[in-house]
Amino acid sequence: MLHIYRQITALERVRPIVITQKREQAERFPFSDITVVPKSRAHFLRRIWFRQLRAVPWKLSRGETAEIIRVLKREQAQLLHIYFGHIAVHLLPVIQRWQGPSVASFHGADVMVDLEKAAYRRATREVLKAVRLVLVRSNSLAAALTDVGCAPEKIRVQRTGIPLAEITYRERHWPTNGRWQLLQAGRLIAKKGIATSLHAFAEFTKHYPAATFTIAGDGPLRGDLQILAQKLGIGGHVTFTGFLSQAELRDLFYRSHIFLHPSETAADGNQEGVPNAMLEAMASGLPAFATTHGGIPEAIKHGISGMLVAERDSNALAKALLEAAANSTSLTDLAKRGAESVAENFEQGAQVRRLEDLYFEAMR
Repeated sequence: MLHIYRQITALERVRPIVITQKREQAERFPFSDITVVPKSRAHFLRRIWFRQLRAVPWKLSRGETAEIIRVLKREQAQLLHIYFGHIAVHLLPVIQRWQGPSVASFHGADVMVDLEKAAYRRATREVLKAVRLVLVRSNSLAAALTDVGCAPEKIRVQRTGIPLAEITYRERHWPTNGRWQLLQAGRLIAKKGIATSLHAFAEFTKHYPAATFTIAGDGPLRGDLQILAQKLGIGGHVTFTGFLSQAELRDLFYRSHIFLHPSETAADGNQEGVPNAMLEAMASGLPAFATTHGGIPEAIKHGISGMLVAERDSNALAKALLEAAANSTSLTDLAKRGAESVAENFEQGAQVRRLEDLYFEAMR
């Protein structure tokens, strides 16, 4: 994931190494200190045994655990940082057998998914008890983990970092001919609320028939969302770009007028922390229209640095968009305050320095 790559490569006071089961997209993520510990031959069978036959989360085998610990000792590692809580559950044997300190970071989906199952909830509690610190992307995730059973004194908010040198603020010029260009970016999955965006945009086009809506990204819901756009009569106004490079996405930011991100809690409990794409859009100068979901209100103050509506409320979202389009001065203010919010709370350098401080705290 790009935000993790940015974080790792920006570290200055510690030397990061990466242990992974496979290497992908090496050209996009040119990091050299990587050790691949492949899955055991029985990995697939073990997953079936744990998940389907016993209905419990699978864990690494003794051989896989021993190999990871061997790598940690070889590299003289002083701290193990496990990204994503559900991965930490699988790595619990490593956390328990390795004699050094560990931290686990939770980002959103890994907080609530599957936790209605008693076995998964117990395993997550074991992880929370075993690690030295628990890092979360937002206060909302901190509260959710406290409800799961994490000791509050272990939790630290460590926000995602946005590289403002790469994503610079540009003031927008609002259309006078009704050719509004709306944008949403992210994986095409339920929690992103893209169906809500499409319904709101369909209402918006009744007043601005020349408007367009670009959806950047890919995912399992792409086909369903394309069908929905056709059913709403806006198929000709909506473009699905698929996956874009960072340069292509930044260019799209600067060509757009409004960014949509009406996140919602998915049926499986999947939630957002603070969406990275939304923060990048705000940093570029795009006014963001989102929801009172997860950690989003920690980045957007309603009516000041962006606009917030309730989850799944396409009518409220459409109303907010129409009111803003009729008052371009308010859009300019939202854009400026939104960029300031990102610079103040999510600048990459400051967040990486905080992460290093947390590493040193855990090692002490």
